[in-house]
Amino acid sequence: MLSVLAISTSAHAASLVPVDLELSLLVDVSGSVNATEFDLQKQGYVNAFSNAGLFNDFISKGNLGKIAVNLIYWSGANQQQEVVGWSLIDSVATAQNFASNIGATTRVFNSGSTAIGSALNFAAPKFFNNNFDGARQVIDVSGDGATNDGLDTETARNAALASGVDTINGIIIQGESGLQAFYQNKVIGGINATGAPAFVLTAQSFQDFGAAIDKKIKAEIKPTSVPEPASIVGLLVFGTIGASSMLKRNKKFQADC
Repeated sequence: MLSVLAISTSAHAASLVPVDLELSLLVDVSGSVNATEFDLQKQGYVNAFSNAGLFNDFISKGNLGKIAVNLIYWSGANQQQEVVGWSLIDSVATAQNFASNIGATTRVFNSGSTAIGSALNFAAPKFFNNNFDGARQVIDVSGDGATNDGLDTETARNAALASGVDTINGIIIQGESGLQAFYQNKVIGGINATGAPAFVLTAQSFQDFGAAIDKKIKAEIKPTSVPEPASIVGLLVFGTIGASSMLKRNKKFQADC
């Protein structure tokens, strides 16, 4: 039995596509985000991946020169949907194709509360049920409000990191008082590739979101520096972070066996 399991695990490992990074983009489409603001968010991601410089100057400079990305729209406790599945980006063309797929998405939720913890809980298992083996696994959460529905955010954050996710970073659209502190204390966690802690970027308005998300994605792909002062949350170890590489692979094999 053990030999059969070992063979199955080995075969599954060989079938995974190695990438420098698995990046899950979680986009807030809760009731506080109007139609214009939704379009500005979506266009920010489209512009970032449409730009040939993202691949030429960042993705291609990794050890393997390729990443995998998916996109999730989220709102209330039971309102999460993966609108663009895991996609390999290994060229300018594939990056721009991913951008086109984002551009083709429609808003799946037009109302709802803000359930960041539920969104994290939805996103984390998808790292272990895809066809990629990333050297790093990062969740990127964008939003304009603190949790007011669904699972406890801090608990979900800790569970995602304990499962093998390396880093949870955030980008906030400023407006709600205390939002940056909430993200620093409850949402972000883990460490980036250089050992720098997780970070939160702030867009002062939805109009500023595009520039901020471009900066953030580049920092996650090639994080040579932390783009803004980071939270101490990123320094927390959560017990299993040091062994996350082995843990994530075991979880991925178990999910498929």
